[in-house]
Amino acid sequence: MNFQWPAGLAPLIGAVEPWLPALTVIGVIMALASMLAIPWLVVRMPVDYFHQPSRPVRYRGPLAWGLWVIRNALALVLLAAGVLMLVLPGQGILTILIALMVSTFPGKYRLERAIMRRPGVLRSVNWIRRRYRRPPLNPPSDAPPGDHQVRDPDAD
Repeated sequence: MNFQWPAGLAPLIGAVEPWLPALTVIGVIMALASMLAIPWLVVRMPVDYFHQPSRPVRYRGPLAWGLWVIRNALALVLLAAGVLMLVLPGQGILTILIALMVSTFPGKYRLERAIMRRPGVLRSVNWIRRRYRRPPLNPPSDAPPGDHQVRDPDAD
């Protein structure tokens, strides 16, 4: 069986073909890095991270603004690489998710809370925390900021 690419994709495939080995290596490195980084980040989250109704606003000095620009530039590169990896070898969706985690944009905290409201996601994150002997994260809620109960979702 001989696979034929659609005629419209032939120029794109020809342009990308020399980059395939490098993109494959980058995809493998990013997959390994995410296997280390995600548990490291999840374990260090405060128990009530998703329990606050909004992120606190704080003043940023010039150094913080510079780091903010670098962080978001990295996120844009990761986002572009992730989109490319959707059609090329690599971890496209995972790279896009890492780009969203690295970036800062209006509504990011609401998006994080919406993702964590999914029972399967919260259960998986708390499973990682249990493996490292950390208390489970409180599920996101619309409760007032003073209402901080530690809840185990597996106890329900």
